[in-house]
Amino acid sequence: MDLQGFYEVLSADTNEIKICLASKEHPIFKAHFPENPILPGFIHLEIIEKEFNFQISQIKKAKLNEIITPHAIMRYVREKNKFQVFINNKQVASFLL
Repeated sequence: MDLQGFYEVLSADTNEIKICLASKEHPIFKAHFPENPILPGFIHLEIIEKEFNFQISQIKKAKLNEIITPHAIMRYVREKNKFQVFINNKQVASFLL
């Protein structure tokens, strides 16, 4: 999937990435629920693979705690093969890969 323009990287280091999602006009939001734009859960995996240069071969556990909407500022934190996603210091998703 082409994520071009879907998000902007605000800061990045080896174990933490902070991004800002695009507006609701981006096609990724229109494809999921056109009248209620939310982030499709699988997109987290695309972001993890691209931004952490991490090859996903298996999903051991995935938990999506919150609905994520356009313009959200998210922070991805990596600890080995565990990734946590935060918005305003509240965990909104986690993945064990």
